[in-house]
Amino acid sequence: MNAHESFIGKPVVRREDARFLTGKGQYTDDITLPGQAYGVFVRSPYAHARIRSLDTSAAAAAPGVVGILTGDHFKAVGGLPCGWLINNLDGTPMKEPRHPVLADGKVRYVGDRVVLVVADTLQQAKDAAALVEVDYDELRPVVDTGSAKGASAPGQSVHDEAPNNVCYHWGIGDQAGTDEAFKTAAHVTTLHFRNNRLVPNAMEPRAANASYDVNADNYTLYVSNQNPHVERLLMCAFVLGIPEHKMRVVAPDVGGGFGSKIYLYGEETALVLASKLLRRPIKWTCERSEAFLSDAHGRDHVSTAKLALDANGKFLALRADTTANMGAYLSTFSTCIPTILHATLLAGQYATPKIWCEVTAVFTNTAPVDAYRGAGRPEATYLLERIVETAAHEMGLDPAEIRRRNFITSFPYATPVGLTYDTGDYNATMSRAIELADVAGFAARKAASAAKGLKRGLGYSAYIEACGIAPSSVAGALGARAGLFEAGEVRVHPTGKVTIFTGSHSHGQGHETTFAQVVADRLGIPMDDVSIEHGDTGKVLFGMGTYGSRSLSVGGTAIVKAVDKVIAKGRKIAAHLLEAADTDIVFEGGVFKVAGTDKSIPFASVALTAYVPHNFPHDKLEPGLNENAFYDPSNFTYPAGTYICEVEIDPATGHTRVDRFTAVDDFGNVVNPMIVEGQVHGGLAQGIGQALLEHGVYDTDSGQLLSGSYMDYAMPRADDLPNFVVETAKGTPCTHNPLGVKGCGEAGAIGSPPAVINAICHALGVKDVPMPATPYTVWQAAQSAPAAH
Repeated sequence: MNAHESFIGKPVVRREDARFLTGKGQYTDDITLPGQAYGVFVRSPYAHARIRSLDTSAAAAAPGVVGILTGDHFKAVGGLPCGWLINNLDGTPMKEPRHPVLADGKVRYVGDRVVLVVADTLQQAKDAAALVEVDYDELRPVVDTGSAKGASAPGQSVHDEAPNNVCYHWGIGDQAGTDEAFKTAAHVTTLHFRNNRLVPNAMEPRAANASYDVNADNYTLYVSNQNPHVERLLMCAFVLGIPEHKMRVVAPDVGGGFGSKIYLYGEETALVLASKLLRRPIKWTCERSEAFLSDAHGRDHVSTAKLALDANGKFLALRADTTANMGAYLSTFSTCIPTILHATLLAGQYATPKIWCEVTAVFTNTAPVDAYRGAGRPEATYLLERIVETAAHEMGLDPAEIRRRNFITSFPYATPVGLTYDTGDYNATMSRAIELADVAGFAARKAASAAKGLKRGLGYSAYIEACGIAPSSVAGALGARAGLFEAGEVRVHPTGKVTIFTGSHSHGQGHETTFAQVVADRLGIPMDDVSIEHGDTGKVLFGMGTYGSRSLSVGGTAIVKAVDKVIAKGRKIAAHLLEAADTDIVFEGGVFKVAGTDKSIPFASVALTAYVPHNFPHDKLEPGLNENAFYDPSNFTYPAGTYICEVEIDPATGHTRVDRFTAVDDFGNVVNPMIVEGQVHGGLAQGIGQALLEHGVYDTDSGQLLSGSYMDYAMPRADDLPNFVVETAKGTPCTHNPLGVKGCGEAGAIGSPPAVINAICHALGVKDVPMPATPYTVWQAAQSAPAAH
């Protein structure tokens, strides 16, 4: 592409892929510091137990051991904080028990951190860790989400502060109005279901490498993390009490996160303190078996949903009652997932007049539960799209038609659960998905399957999500303990080359490409003239990181605002050079021009002049061409779409094959369609994985994680997935950011699970099949299916 051609909307190949595909990426585990030691954590083998005694003497005497830390080292510091305060329906605050860095007197889940052993080599640290002796007094664990409330005997609750194991009881909507609407309903559909627990399984496990400089009295932490500034803030201000300017956090290349690397964990926190106490850099890299036990998990809701309809299939009201598992401790953003990011999305694409949702969050003796790709919105979409499809079948209506009768068609639209959608065209994405999925040919395909003794079904899902997590004012009113803005800095060098510093963090999203496309397009310069820097608190302005599909809509807008400041200053310099008023200067295609004349000067010449003060009126303008901006959105963005899944089932074995999957999404304006399509593909794989395969299962008696390895936790493989038909619709641009973009990174994982389960239920003629729909589960459902079907 030449310098004047638009980069927006072009499938530019990702610039970062060359180093990843040739093994030249630098991840946290690749970093080796001088004098580095290695850390290994001794973890609890019990789900719930008191620590009677702890003997580390044999471990301390083992070869190569540098030091050992226990919970005693952290009694004088804070616990790991929760970033979102939720109030109960009665106005009282949630229960917020201390989350210790290392266990202090009690362990609360299998994998809970008990001791940190540091040695010269990794093997020495492992050998010494095996010598640590812990005497436990085992207690009965609380495991099951649905029965956790009030499940403990006196003195045996997960936390003494929550004797009935309830963290909060929260609600949103119009309870009285919803109750009244149900009284007038011609039909009520009811569903009870569980949204299965998931283990994130990022390709790169969590890792950290902490060092302390005794001369400068400062710390450096390399960590596999999605938001290094937040990591630093929480660790410094709330836990260790380190002055924030004394800590540098660097998140280098990160091999996937899916939410699990947003949070402040105890492992890196322990390493930071240990690096000072022991005067050695310390590396810890999580092993996969550790990751299963200790990474924050996702989902795990038990819900009852009821939908009230009139005789024509118009929605009158929705009632939802959810019990959400928090795990043993409150992770950084855990409390907002089943509330702010779940219940507020229960309107979906529909003009349902009345909605009431209650959420009870419970503590259990399991790994903490927090955001996982979609974070509350997959749970909301599953609840809504399953009950809508079920209502359609119960009332004898076509699933597409019942949706059309209830779609929101006028914008902006204020939902009954606190959000205002700015724009959308749900009929358009539905129509296009039906066309691409060849729904008209389904009957023939169903007959062909039946001739082979197989069953075929078709399922819909019309999702919407709120992403670009913000604005701070709304989030703060709903309990957020931090702002949700983003920062960007544009540094123009004298030669006209540009370096961008962004508070967003890339861990697979392709920021080095898309951000460069945006900047190059706006400045009219080649993409090769733009470099992107992120992930280092020592270089980048304070930013909130990457999660919730916010990078381009929030982080990209901050960059655009900074670029516009550069252009504004450049216009003044150009006006001086071209002997014109700055109001007469226009900027287009990388050139400053005097309107209505042929007088012009290229961007690079203006950049050079900015660093030669005697060539422009420096008494009015500062030298240099650097600008920064912070952006706090006025609203969320609301991507939406229609997904259609077609499955073929062998009723004799329960094996389900996803034969076709069509996804049509409205993401507003699209900067790089190839990257967007890749994001959707990845989300679909994860969503189908949840629907058919993945399930984090704990033994209800012992609290042991039964699906703690890839032998027992089924990840989707290529042969589990069809060739996806993916299309980004001619979208409805977001109305409140200058790029007109919406989020795309989580859509596939949000919309796909209900489409798959709806297709399976349609094939079998049953009301519900629980996730994951394993062959045995589907076989059981097939045996109970109506004979006529």
